[in-house]
Amino acid sequence: MLFLLAAAAFAADDDFSAAIDAVGKQNRAAIGALENRNVELAELELNRLRAAWRQVSERKRPDAFKNSALYTTVMTDVATRLISADMMLKFGRPDVARTALLGIRDNLYDLRKSAGIVVLADCVRDANSAMEALAAFEEHAPDVVKGDTADLTDKAKRYGDTLTHCDAIAGPVRDDPAFRHLIDNAKANLALLSEAATARDAVRLRRALNELRSLDTLMALQFG
Repeated sequence: MLFLLAAAAFAADDDFSAAIDAVGKQNRAAIGALENRNVELAELELNRLRAAWRQVSERKRPDAFKNSALYTTVMTDVATRLISADMMLKFGRPDVARTALLGIRDNLYDLRKSAGIVVLADCVRDANSAMEALAAFEEHAPDVVKGDTADLTDKAKRYGDTLTHCDAIAGPVRDDPAFRHLIDNAKANLALLSEAATARDAVRLRRALNELRSLDTLMALQFG
């Protein structure tokens, strides 16, 4: 009897995780539509996102989040952000709607982190943060190569290590051609970045950083 109850609890958690994953996937689709300035498609994707969130909100609080102080806050925040995104689209403010949807991404990240749950989408978000720190060197590439490149090297290593971790936990997605293209090309450009820094070549350094930033953006839209 205890085994059956435990199995039911795990199944409930799995159902909740699957529903949350569906929300994350749909949220990426809505953000992607806004990135492409396709407001009509964004409205459609937002409606689908709201339906996906209803599937989450109708479920009982799973055991994984039993001790998470963030659970109630996140459930409320996401519902509020969905309303805000919908209103902003209707008011012709897709930029503000996008900000609300990015906030949902942060909400889901924080919720899973509070329960010690690690998924690919959250690793990709960590990679985005690492890339943001690395991309800051793009504007100051000439100054960087004239001076000490240790900080650049350190941040590039952090980004590369995060990508390696994402690759390791990607599961079946690891063999997805789109995922492999992004990961493998990012690592190749990190190697080019290292070569440019060693050669103190500002032009090549900026080019590698620009390509890395583009790949990182695509990673967020497709897998974050």
